[in-house]
Amino acid sequence: MKIIPFLNHNKDRWWALPLILPVVLLPAISVANTFTQMGDGIVALYYLPLSFLLSLMMFFGLEALPGIVLSLLFRYYASVGLFETVASIFHFIVPLVLCWGGYRVFAPGRNMTAYGDVRLMAQRLFWQVFCPATLFLLLFQFAAYLGIYESRQSLAGLNPLNICTLINYQALLVSGLTGVPLSYLLIRLIRHPRYIRGFISQIRLQIDKKVTVIESLLWVTVMGGLLSLLLIPMNENSSIFSTNYTLSLLMPVMLWGAMRCGYKLMSIIWTPVLLVSIHYFYRYIPLQQGYDIQLAITSSSYLVFSFVVIYMSMLATRQRAINMRSRRLALLDPVVHMPNLRALSRDLAKSPWSALCLLRIPELEVLGRNYGVMLRIQYKQQLAQWINGTLQPNERVYHLTGYDLAVRLNVESHQQRIDALDAHIKEFRFIWDGIPLQPQVGVSYCYVRSPVNHLHLMLGELSVIADLSLSTNHPENLQQRGVTHLQRTLKDKVAMMGRLQSALDRNAFTLMVQPVRGLRGDCYHEVLLRMPDTDGTLLSPDRFLPVAQEFGLSSRVDLWVLERTLRFLAEHRDRLPGQRFAINLAPPTVCRAQFPLEVSRLLAKYGVEAWQLIFEVTECSSFGSAEQAIQTLRQLQKMGVRIAIDDFGTGYASYARLKSVDADILKIDGSFIRNIVSNSLDYQIVASICHLARMKKMLVVAEYVETEEIHSAVHALGIDYVQGYLIGKPVALESLSQAGASQVDA
Repeated sequence: MKIIPFLNHNKDRWWALPLILPVVLLPAISVANTFTQMGDGIVALYYLPLSFLLSLMMFFGLEALPGIVLSLLFRYYASVGLFETVASIFHFIVPLVLCWGGYRVFAPGRNMTAYGDVRLMAQRLFWQVFCPATLFLLLFQFAAYLGIYESRQSLAGLNPLNICTLINYQALLVSGLTGVPLSYLLIRLIRHPRYIRGFISQIRLQIDKKVTVIESLLWVTVMGGLLSLLLIPMNENSSIFSTNYTLSLLMPVMLWGAMRCGYKLMSIIWTPVLLVSIHYFYRYIPLQQGYDIQLAITSSSYLVFSFVVIYMSMLATRQRAINMRSRRLALLDPVVHMPNLRALSRDLAKSPWSALCLLRIPELEVLGRNYGVMLRIQYKQQLAQWINGTLQPNERVYHLTGYDLAVRLNVESHQQRIDALDAHIKEFRFIWDGIPLQPQVGVSYCYVRSPVNHLHLMLGELSVIADLSLSTNHPENLQQRGVTHLQRTLKDKVAMMGRLQSALDRNAFTLMVQPVRGLRGDCYHEVLLRMPDTDGTLLSPDRFLPVAQEFGLSSRVDLWVLERTLRFLAEHRDRLPGQRFAINLAPPTVCRAQFPLEVSRLLAKYGVEAWQLIFEVTECSSFGSAEQAIQTLRQLQKMGVRIAIDDFGTGYASYARLKSVDADILKIDGSFIRNIVSNSLDYQIVASICHLARMKKMLVVAEYVETEEIHSAVHALGIDYVQGYLIGKPVALESLSQAGASQVDA
């Protein structure tokens, strides 16, 4: 059997380190004890053996008892005899076992004695400081009262409640407060010497990152200077700085270090400083009248200073740990547990040059809608793990909102690495409930230099290029795809979105109306929306409605138009009886299940009849959403609102879609009406649409009727309503009330 492995395996057995350490170290530890003569008795200012033996119990448990008994036997037998030695052994064993057992019960599984964890500080202060000191002193006073400690009567005094007892008690408390962690560290280093590297790493982590070398040297200089002044022997020429006044000056200096350097470092600095200060107490406490009171006050200062330094260093360490954890969490997405956009911005700022890639997986939206959000989360996590295997140590994958990911690469050979990354991504397979899924991933990239200003705009540009990559099936370079044009387009969209939001908030839109006249003489008006530009001109809907739809504002715009139209009808009910208005609806509005309820609420609010409204929906977009759009339109028709299909004929499979839709009005797109006189094919298309509408019992509206020839042609085809500049140009909505127009419904 090899000796070294055998010793390493059995070093915690009672006959190994637990037996050797107390026998060897207790005499050396006792050198730190400090006693002084006060009157006819002796008082202790610092007593370390109790703390050292308690640390052994905390570390080794009951395995330490044989070594503790043997070390106490060697220490006391030669000087006090067998009887007092046995009494001393019980005097130590009783508080040690009780305090160790209490700590194990109330703080199970937590043997560490350092006070850096605020959750265990109360338990440690009670079971490692207050309880052993109190039990040890009570047993000592009781044994001295019974006459067991004849050789140590001078330590007890005649009156157990005298100032000597107070000083002894304070000495035991300060010894437990500083001696237990120090002894535990010493035992741990002896048992495992390589722990010193981990301990130094912990010290570095707890030191404030803002601490400079100059500040450290200044602190050491001030601390060394004050300690030197404190230890200068007193004489008739001594100043106030050679008294215990300098001991008070140590307090703010130690608090300075505690707030900046943390608990680990201050615990190994304050304890030696305290030991030296206590050991040479006679150099700053003169032996004169009131010496006992001065000694008691100074002893209490040792205790109070130790507690404040330890507690403040613990609080500072905990606060820094909380701040560091908060900063780490701020750089991590809480759902996907991946670095987020803030982490990407920080890493780009750290590197002078980087290659930024964006991965777009649009199919994740559909898959997530069908299989749940967990699919999207796990897909991103597994894809990031798959990519991380090809990245260098300082490169990472970042989570972006929606179905995008970002990758930061170093610039060395980035072109070849991006191609390799794209090939590696294409090999990725995702399994969900036993179903292999392989959504297509678009890859775009660009070459960036720190600092990266307007990162969100750059990611938007990369997103557009990533959509192009989905069609080309290979990575696309942003610099080669017109970055200036993309930047201008994105900025224009963002600016337009801002103007839209402002117009909604300030009710700055303008409503126009254009007449739609029936061949039988009846008439209704189509409501047209305009938005003021920065120079005061009115923008047409094709300038801002696509942006509204892209940024999710189209439904708000539609509700704004609807409410203003109904308010106008309510305000001019007497002058415009029976007036009807046609209002255009965007596809997102038609697909909202709550829209019929909102319409019903607004009709009741303004007292307008449902037959006075016509909703025009775009055929090529709305009916692509199928079931929800059709259900919404049916609910509106049941309320009495008429439905018109706008721009019919331009959408994909228009005739096929029309079979599943029951609309009231069919508006033929103006591109067919404009050339109906000169183009026979357009004429036949319009004729076929009219025939289909009659079969569906729908009224037909012709747009862009601008000449008498077109008007005659659509009249010959039997079209019910016409709209265009020949009939009337768009005018302000308020002009209807001024003219007092009253149209009768057919």
